[in-house]
Amino acid sequence: MRLLLIRHGQTPANVLGALDTRHPGPGLTELGHRQAAAIPGALRDERIDGIVVSTLLRTQLTAAPLSADLGLERQVIDGIHEIEASDLEGLSSHAAAMQYMETVFSWASGDLDRPMPGGPNGHDFFGRFDAAISSIASGHDGTVAVVSHGAAIRTWAAARAGNVDVDYAAEHALSNTGVVIVSGTVLGGWTVEEWDGEPIGGSTLRDPSADDPTGDTLG
Repeated sequence: MRLLLIRHGQTPANVLGALDTRHPGPGLTELGHRQAAAIPGALRDERIDGIVVSTLLRTQLTAAPLSADLGLERQVIDGIHEIEASDLEGLSSHAAAMQYMETVFSWASGDLDRPMPGGPNGHDFFGRFDAAISSIASGHDGTVAVVSHGAAIRTWAAARAGNVDVDYAAEHALSNTGVVIVSGTVLGGWTVEEWDGEPIGGSTLRDPSADDPTGDTLG
């Protein structure tokens, strides 16, 4: 099967560079709504069998235009929500962003015992994200659009795809509505077909002024 792992549209927290992972989370900015509106046209050539979104509001709003265009219901599934920032929640400093991203990428490198300050470790994250992917795979054979979150997508792909690693994920940004396409199976493993860090509707929908820690390169 194929998974189109699409990051949600821009939120106010993305503009401010704040770590915002609580439920239900913020909605979209005006640009975020335009990014979402561009998704159906950008995916016109894809034969999409299902649309899956996280429990956070921003993914559900991002998927709304695609859902309306295809006449497919959005399936809200637990487990693919953003990695909890915990003690770093709400912070917008460079140091906090680096600590957050270094922690999640350390999980992709195999240091699963390292905790997010005051929060989950790698076992917790991969346990719930892998379970969600298994649930999606059990219900679909074809192509599924999965609207999730920047750090979660990059961390999972770095650890589970056989042809990319954590260095690749750290060096390749994932802007709002950027997409990572993977193919494969739960038992056989996954391969990244495409890693497009630009908004799915084109680079004109990118906001270069936004200080967006979970979508930017680690450096």
